[in-house]
Amino acid sequence: MTTDIYAKLELLDILIFGLCLLISIAVAFVAYYQANKAEDSLVYYLLMGRQLSLPFFVATLVATWYGGIFGVTAIAFESGIYNFITQGVFWYFTYLIMAFFFVNKIKAIDAMTLPELVEKQFGKSAAKVAAIFNLFNVIPIAYTISIGLFLQMLFGGDLNVWMILGLGIVLIYTSASGFRSVIYTDLWQFALMFSAVVIVLIISIQDFGGISYLKSSLPASHFQVQGQHSIWEMLAWGFIALSTLVDPNFYQRIFAAKNPRVAKRGIIISTGIWLIFDLCTTFGAMYARASMPNADAKNAYMLYAFDLLPVGLKGFFLAGIFATILSTLDSYLFVAGNTLTYDLLYQKQKRTNVHRLGLFFIAIISIILSNVFEGNIRMVWKTLGSYSAGSLLVVIVYAFYFPKRLKEKDFLMTVLSAALMMSLCRLLLPGIESLYVGLGCSLLSTAYYHFSFRISK
Repeated sequence: MTTDIYAKLELLDILIFGLCLLISIAVAFVAYYQANKAEDSLVYYLLMGRQLSLPFFVATLVATWYGGIFGVTAIAFESGIYNFITQGVFWYFTYLIMAFFFVNKIKAIDAMTLPELVEKQFGKSAAKVAAIFNLFNVIPIAYTISIGLFLQMLFGGDLNVWMILGLGIVLIYTSASGFRSVIYTDLWQFALMFSAVVIVLIISIQDFGGISYLKSSLPASHFQVQGQHSIWEMLAWGFIALSTLVDPNFYQRIFAAKNPRVAKRGIIISTGIWLIFDLCTTFGAMYARASMPNADAKNAYMLYAFDLLPVGLKGFFLAGIFATILSTLDSYLFVAGNTLTYDLLYQKQKRTNVHRLGLFFIAIISIILSNVFEGNIRMVWKTLGSYSAGSLLVVIVYAFYFPKRLKEKDFLMTVLSAALMMSLCRLLLPGIESLYVGLGCSLLSTAYYHFSFRISK
């Protein structure tokens, strides 16, 4: 059985979509054939030899960080520019904090992963705990579900079949030459996803007009910074954005950059691109709301684009949306596999095949857990996504600015007590956001150890 979206595709759209997918696979194998035997080492497999140049750094960072396009367009559809503030502006501040205050400190530590950085700061037990929380954060359950739902929406059929097929494609090209494959495909996928959302906004303005059309067609709250939300709910997104400071994908790209200057400039340039991207998706979703106010917010943006775009561009737009999922799925799969083999199983010798097996094992876990969560992406993020930030954020940031102040047992006590309090909050007080409970517990614990250290001196 086909879907309404598939029924709207012409042969040209299908050919363009298929061609874009084939190019993604071809680019991955170009990366594989460019790799030579000298690169068969972990530093090349995990970090592309720490030779990531500025264009590649920007492309992979932007592409990796935007897998949740359906989520942000749903918020914009319902709340207008509130989405640009909560899903854009708050995050831009965090990116710039990372660029100006943390890049040099991260690059100064000779590490290849975030848990290894923790090991050099605190010890092996701390690194193992950090790796476990990182693994929870980066197992690509949400994006495995996303790619399955995307393909099911197009072609119908069983969700599990499409999850396995989609993840299988990503597994093949990701394991081909490691991080190099991820970087090369991200460059192509970045071009696709960025072009797609820009085209939708340009044609929307041409067909309907600019801000005056939107203001006459949408509720006034769509143009208010706070929308219909409380100030506390809005500001809460600012704390969520701080999770960037302990995101393993961000750290991997900083570790892989040629030097701190490339990483710092890359983050600043990426922030400018995200700003343009967020403006396109926010206003594109607002045009969708003006055009089809009764549509389901989750897929309104895609349905609107399909009604708006001419033959050929429908297929290109579809490829762009698919690229947003692929570019995040491959990065999360790769980092999760590395976390399992390099950080948890401690396979740090030059045997890249061991790490390829790790990717395969993570792929199987992702399929299984996608069924456990019954395809509910929101539940995945809410259940697993907050533990890493709530438990690790405060103590890792503290260690950058006050090195050697905390002992390994202090780190373990802080992280584990925060995780415990978050779990109890989920169980006993489901109406309270557990992330803030974890952050509060981490702050209190770290402050206690900080002042105890000062008093002992």
